Amino acid sequence: MTLVVLSVVFLLTGCQTYQQKTSETKELWNSGQLEAAGSDYTRKADKAHGGKDALVYRLEQAMALRAAGKITESQAAFQLADEQIFRFDEKAKTSVSREAGALLSNQANLPYTGRDYDKVLVSTYKALNFLQLGQPEMARPELFRAYQRQQDAVDNNRKRIERDQKEIQSAKSEKPDDYQSIQKAQSDPLVSGEMKKRYAALDQLKAYADYANPFPVYLDGLYFLSLSTGASDLERARKSFERVKGMSGANKYINADLALAEKAANGAPLPPRTFVIFETGSAPHRDQFRIDIPLLIVGANRVPYVGVALPTLEFNSNYIAPLTVSSSTGTESTVLLASMDSVIGQAFRNELPTIVTKTLMSTTIKATAAYFVNKTAEEQGGAVAGLVSMLATAATQAAVNISDTRTWTTLPKEYQFCSFPTPADGKLRVSAPNTQQAEVAVDPKSTNLILVRSVSPLSPLVVTAIRLK
Repeated sequence: MTLVVLSVVFLLTGCQTYQQKTSETKELWNSGQLEAAGSDYTRKADKAHGGKDALVYRLEQAMALRAAGKITESQAAFQLADEQIFRFDEKAKTSVSREAGALLSNQANLPYTGRDYDKVLVSTYKALNFLQLGQPEMARPELFRAYQRQQDAVDNNRKRIERDQKEIQSAKSEKPDDYQSIQKAQSDPLVSGEMKKRYAALDQLKAYADYANPFPVYLDGLYFLSLSTGASDLERARKSFERVKGMSGANKYINADLALAEKAANGAPLPPRTFVIFETGSAPHRDQFRIDIPLLIVGANRVPYVGVALPTLEFNSNYIAPLTVSSSTGTESTVLLASMDSVIGQAFRNELPTIVTKTLMSTTIKATAAYFVNKTAEEQGGAVAGLVSMLATAATQAAVNISDTRTWTTLPKEYQFCSFPTPADGKLRVSAPNTQQAEVAVDPKSTNLILVRSVSPLSPLVVTAIRLK
């Protein structure tokens, strides 16, 4: 009876993935109801406060509020998220007890501590929010932190690989039978064939070197060029634009920006120029697929359910690009600056071997435990008790064998950009392929930054003009 009760509890509480929990909010988001989505994410974030999902909901809240134009509220949410990240970074990434607990349930039961690209973009968006709030001096330390977090990502990945290798070696020596089952499952033609098919798209993604994201680097260059306090800032701007060119490739806009930074570093005055950053679409989200795996358990007929849930990365194609910017001097079209498909895809690909190994280990432990529970129930209570036990353990395993699908989904799919001399009349029009348009006024004698956000073809263009200097 206890097993039956446990199975019901797991079915009610353990079987929903993060994507399922947020599906209604994502519908609001994708349909362009940005304010409603922001309110819903706020409710979820407040409810999750202190729990294992607190950080990921706070990230979603901060971005949704930003898209809805609630910059002050967005900044407060980003600050809460950053404080949570700091607390996680100060402690061990995951306590031993929680790792052990996850092996008996699933990795989704561990706290979401934030991925390296999350941390970089938290600092980046805090800087952007400060610019929009008219506090450019507050943006400076956030850009320094974004840069440092990108540098830390390389070291974090190295440490993760070393830790994972130690865990695998430990599992191999301490649990040889379980490790043998993992090896058999991974080499099984049906399992390996299904995984190859599910992850084929990852091999088509462009990879940025050293966990870099060109968008924060470009914003860094733009800031230190426009708001420089001396030669060191201008040299930093030049180097940032040079890095962007190396990561994203040459185009007329980054070539012009780099040439401008080089001239400024050599003492030339900065002419009035307008920079446009276009955030479009939604970032990839994680889903899951289930697959049966072979296990080396004697009497495996007592374990009727041996399945594993593995994560997949699903890409969102519902977006608009490019953005056209028209003025009295001509027309420009935005080009790709950074693909979050690539940034997130690279992180996912690097995590995947560990995710698969831990998931198979978890499934093996639970299946082995289920076998002995069912065996004992049958021996002590007869065939009926054995059948009840088999049903209960099967239901429990089906409920807890879910994948961790938590990821920051309200990030854009792509960052695009263009730049050009500020028109003398200060009048611009931004136009999207879905016929949406917006008139924008800029200071004709200044450096200006125009931020444009489009979540989907159904959502409105959110346009903000910022006078930098």
